[in-house]
Amino acid sequence: MSATDQDANQPHLKRVLGRGDLVLLFVVAVFNLNVVPSIAANGGVTVWLWIIALLLFFWPQGIAVIELADRYPGEGGVYLWAKEVFGDFHGFLSGWCYWTNNMLYVPTVMLYFVGVSVFAMGPGHAALADDKTFAMVASVALLVLLTVLNIVGLSVGKWLNNLGGIGTFVAAAVLIGLGVTVWSRFGTPVTAADFKIPADPKFVLNSFGVICFGLVGLELASVMGDEIRDPQKTLPGAVAWGGVISGALYVGATLTLLVAIGKNDINVLQGIVQAVSHMAGKVGVAWVIAPFAVMLSLSIAGIGSAWMGGSARIPFVAGLDSYMPAAMGKVHPRYGTPHVALIVQGLVSLVLIVLNFTLSGGVQEAFQKMLSAAVVLQLIPFLYVFAALIKFALRGSLNDGRYGKGTLMFAGLAGLITTTLAIVVAFFPARQITSLWKYEVSMFGITLGFIALAVFFFFGYSRLKTPEAVPIGATDSPVRAANGRVQL
Repeated sequence: MSATDQDANQPHLKRVLGRGDLVLLFVVAVFNLNVVPSIAANGGVTVWLWIIALLLFFWPQGIAVIELADRYPGEGGVYLWAKEVFGDFHGFLSGWCYWTNNMLYVPTVMLYFVGVSVFAMGPGHAALADDKTFAMVASVALLVLLTVLNIVGLSVGKWLNNLGGIGTFVAAAVLIGLGVTVWSRFGTPVTAADFKIPADPKFVLNSFGVICFGLVGLELASVMGDEIRDPQKTLPGAVAWGGVISGALYVGATLTLLVAIGKNDINVLQGIVQAVSHMAGKVGVAWVIAPFAVMLSLSIAGIGSAWMGGSARIPFVAGLDSYMPAAMGKVHPRYGTPHVALIVQGLVSLVLIVLNFTLSGGVQEAFQKMLSAAVVLQLIPFLYVFAALIKFALRGSLNDGRYGKGTLMFAGLAGLITTTLAIVVAFFPARQITSLWKYEVSMFGITLGFIALAVFFFFGYSRLKTPEAVPIGATDSPVRAANGRVQL
C-alpha cells in the first residue's frame, strides 16, 4: 500500500471554511460581551489593562498563531504545536487543558443564553432567568442543538457561527450607540480619578486574568486546520481582521459602560442586557430591548457553537494518537465530523450544567470560581505557544516560518510573561469571593485535578501504542510508527 493510499484511509475532515467564515468565527469566539460587565465593574483602570493585554498578549498571540499554523498546518492547533515543538506529553497536556477549560466555559455560555433570551419575550418574563427548572431545561436544549449542528458538520454549523458574528456586531453597535447618546445628553459619572490605580488593587488584578481569557480565540481556527480552504493564504488575513475588530469592540464596549452607567451601577451577573435596558429607558427607546436580546442571544449561541466545535477537535486528534480512547478519533461516515468527541464533550458539559444547578449556593461566587478556573486552564496552552516562538528565535530554522528572529523573540517573551502573570493573578480573589481559603482550595484543586487526569490518560493510553509490524521483504513499504506518522 502506498503512502497516498494509506493517507486516504485515515479519517479526513471537509474543508468548508473560507476567509469570511474565519473572520466571523474569530469575532464570535474572541469578542464576548458577557465578560465586559465583570471587567468594567472594576472601573476605568481596566481600560489600561485592556491596552496592556492587547499589546503584550493579543498581538503576540496573532503572530504566534500565524507562525505556528504556517510551520505545522493541520488539525489540532495548540495540541499539535506543543507536540511538534516540545514532545508528545506536552502536546497532550496543552490540548487537554484547552479542551477541559471548555468543559467549564460552555456551561456558562448556556446560562448566559438563558439569562439574555428571556428578555426577548418581554420584560414580564425576565424572572424566568432565576427559575432553576426553566434555566436548566433551556440550557440543556441549547446544548443538544449545538451538539447536533456540529455533528451534522461545519458546512451547516458554521452558519450559526456566522449568525453569532453578525449578532455580535449588531449588539455591540446598539450598546455603543446608546452609550454615546446617553453621554451626549446626560454627561458621565466618570472622572479622571477612575482611571487611576486604586489603593487596594488586588480585585483589579483578578480582572487582568479575565481580560486575557477574553482575548483568547485566534488559535481556534488552527484547531480546525484541516477544515480551512487554502489555510496558508486564508489564515493570516483573517487573524488580522478578526483581531483588530475584536480588540476595538472590547475597548469600545468597556468605555461605553463606564461612561454611560458608571462602575457602581454595573451588575456583574445580570449582564449586558441590563445595561442596555438602563440606557434605553433613559433615552426613551425601551422598545429596543427585545430585538437587542434576540441579537445578543444569537451571539451567545454562536459563541457556544464555535467553542464546542473547535475544542472537540482536540480529543479527536488525541484519539488518533491513542492517548485517549480510539473512538474519539472516529469520523462520522456521512457528515465527516468527529461525532464521538462531540458527543462525549456534550455529555460532560451536560453533567456540569446539572451540577451547577443542583449544587450551587451563592450564584456570583460559584460563577467567579468557575470563571477563574477556566482562565487558568485556558492560558496554560499559551505558555507552550509563546515558548515555542522563543525556541524558534534561539535555535529554530527561520526559513520555515513567516517572521524574523526579532519579531519571534519579542512576541514570545511578551506573550510568555503576560500569560504567566495572568495565570498568577487569577488566583487572587475577586470581589464576589467571601471565603479566601475555600477559593484557593477550589482553584488549586480544580487545576491540579485536571492536570492529574491528563497524566493518567497520557501514560495509561500511551502504553497501548505499538508500532505496526514490518512485513518481511517489504522494507520499502511505508510503516506507521508509534507516533502515528507514515515513515518511508
